[in-house]
Amino acid sequence: MSQQIHIEIRVRNRTAMTYFTNNLTAEEERLRALGPDRVLIAEFAGDRPEIVCLCGSTRFPDAFREATLRETLAGRIVVSIGCNMRTDTEVFGAMSETDLREVKIRLDELHKRKIDLADRVQVLNVGGYVGDSTRSEIEYACSLGKPVSYLEPAAEQGDEVAR
Repeated sequence: MSQQIHIEIRVRNRTAMTYFTNNLTAEEERLRALGPDRVLIAEFAGDRPEIVCLCGSTRFPDAFREATLRETLAGRIVVSIGCNMRTDTEVFGAMSETDLREVKIRLDELHKRKIDLADRVQVLNVGGYVGDSTRSEIEYACSLGKPVSYLEPAAEQGDEVAR
């Protein structure tokens, strides 16, 4: 098992993000080398920045916020969930179970269109959790040949389980 590397992104001498990873991308290596007191928003090369699509359970909204910040500061375009059926009760609270199921199907398909736009997929498998929708998104991304990476190593080893 590889050693986890602690990454801390600091903006104006304050911690903006801290996380652990088993493998650094070249851009993360470059950011780490800049030192702790620089404003760390990565530059990109080429026609456009890399686009990353975040996939995972909406039961982990903090993971989505943290990943969005981390990927944005690394100079990437982030596509992610646009709403949360668990917490956006002003929109979903009065809907029937039938209507909620239909909306969920449509949102799942919309997220696959976001995967179509992405260069790669980042799975936010907090605690190793990968539910049915996320598993479907992973399979879809793989069918398109998109690289898929995981927040936590358990899923990369085939240990993901829906709980």
